[in-house]
Amino acid sequence: MSTILLAVDRDEDRAVAQAESIVDLELESASTRVRVVHIFTNNPEGASVTQLGAVRRAKAVLEAAGFDVEVEGRSGDPVDEILDAADEHDADVITIAGRKRSPAGKALFGSVAQGVFLNTNRSVLLCSERDA
Repeated sequence: MSTILLAVDRDEDRAVAQAESIVDLELESASTRVRVVHIFTNNPEGASVTQLGAVRRAKAVLEAAGFDVEVEGRSGDPVDEILDAADEHDADVITIAGRKRSPAGKALFGSVAQGVFLNTNRSVLLCSERDA
């Protein structure tokens, strides 16, 4: 069985684009498990991951295509938590969505996509912003 880790932020359109990119790969859904993960960096209200529209919509797209989907909420640094989740679930592929940022924006705020890509030996599927 293959495992795909789909790391989503709060943007629903990006999450749907990520889910659709998995569906477009024409994988055998019966032998592919998808884990939708959202990393909370600030969650003072104590929201549950199942309350996020992005998680619900990505899950719905994947389940409609026949995938076994689990959801998970984590807290902390997004790069570290995505990599830890991939390790814990022995993910074959990590999928993330990129966002356009200026070079200065990347330097000041970092890039989760870049951090994941540069710090893993796992395959990474990057869904570009224009796809979202």
